Amino acid sequence: MNESTIRNGLVAVQDPINGQPMSESKNLAKIQIDGNQVNLVLTYTNLNPETKNKLNFAVLEALYKIVPQAEVNIHFENKTVEPENPYPHIKNIIAIASGKGGVGKSTVSTNLAVGLAEKGYKVGLIDADLYGPSIPTMFGLKNKRPKVKSIHGRQLLVPLQAHGVYLMSIGFILEAEQAVVLRGPRLGGIIKQFLNDVLWPELDYLLLDLPPGTGDIQLTMVQTAPVTGAIIVTTPQAVAVDDAVKAANMFRLDSIGVPIIGVVENMSWFTPAELPKNQYFIFGKGGGKRLAEFCEAPLLGQVPLVSEVGELADAGKPAILDQQAAIYPYLNNIVERSIYYVGIRNKTDDPTRIVKIKS
Repeated sequence: MNESTIRNGLVAVQDPINGQPMSESKNLAKIQIDGNQVNLVLTYTNLNPETKNKLNFAVLEALYKIVPQAEVNIHFENKTVEPENPYPHIKNIIAIASGKGGVGKSTVSTNLAVGLAEKGYKVGLIDADLYGPSIPTMFGLKNKRPKVKSIHGRQLLVPLQAHGVYLMSIGFILEAEQAVVLRGPRLGGIIKQFLNDVLWPELDYLLLDLPPGTGDIQLTMVQTAPVTGAIIVTTPQAVAVDDAVKAANMFRLDSIGVPIIGVVENMSWFTPAELPKNQYFIFGKGGGKRLAEFCEAPLLGQVPLVSEVGELADAGKPAILDQQAAIYPYLNNIVERSIYYVGIRNKTDDPTRIVKIKS
C-alpha cells in the first residue's frame, strides 16, 4: 500500500467543486500512510455539511474496495486563503469584449472557439451576454437544455457540446423569446454560476463572450476568475473604435491589470460573392490598427463583411468549418495569431490574479 495505490482508488471519486477525479484534485492536500493507517487531508472553502458528508463516505467506499485492510481517516480543513486560481484545470481564460453592440463579437467568439477546437485544443465558451445570448443559435442548439449532474449532493450543470466546443449560455436555460430582466447583482450571480457550478472538463481555453461595455458582468468576471487576457473586437468605424477604447481601458486599469492579447477588426470591407476580389470600405479604414496601437497590442486580423458568414451563423454552422470558403483564411489567421500571442503573454507576463476591488 502506497500513495500511488491510494490515488488510483480515488480516480472514480469526483471532486464536488469541479467534477475532476479526486486523485488529481488540488483539494486533496495530503496523503499520509503509516502501516495500515491512511490519513487524508481535504481542503475546501465553505463546503456545505451534506456535500462534505457524502464526499467522506464516497472516499471511504472507494478506498475500502482496493485496500480493505486499511484504517482510513479523512480530515477536512477549511481554506483560510482563497486560491489564486480556483480553476487549475483551465489553462487560459480569454475575454472577448467590445465597446458597443453589433460589431460581430459573438461571431468572432464562435469562430475562434471552433477554430481552436479544430486545431486539437480543448475549448469551452461561456455566453456571458445575458441580455442578448446568441451562442445557442450560432451553434445550432436553440431550445436545447443542459443536464444537471449531482456530485455528492451538489447540483452542477453539464455543458452542451457542438463542433468540439463545450458551451454554456443563459439561452440554454430560458425560452428563446423570454426577456432577461435582471439587476446587476443577479447578473453577477449568473456569471459566477457559469464559472463555478458547471462541470467544465480540463480545458486549454475557456472563452468568455462578454456583453458590450464595461458593466456589472465584466467586473464580476474579473473578480471571479483570473483572466489570462482580453481580445477586443471593433469595426473600422470611428464610433466603434471610440467605444472599444473604453472597453480596453477597463482591462488596462491598474486595479484590474488584464493584458490585451490583441484586436480583431470585423466588417473591414464588403466583398460581394459575385466579385470576390472587390473591396468596398463601407465603414471606413484603419480603425482596428488605431485601436491596436492605442492598446499597444497586435492586430490579430481583419474580417471582411461576407453575407455567407451571417447565413451560416443563423444555420448554426460556424464559417471557419468550411476551409473552401473565401473567408476561411481571414478567420484561420486570427485563430493562429491568437494562439501565438497567448503563448507570448504566458511566457513574458506573470499569471493574472483575481481582481480585488475595494468599495
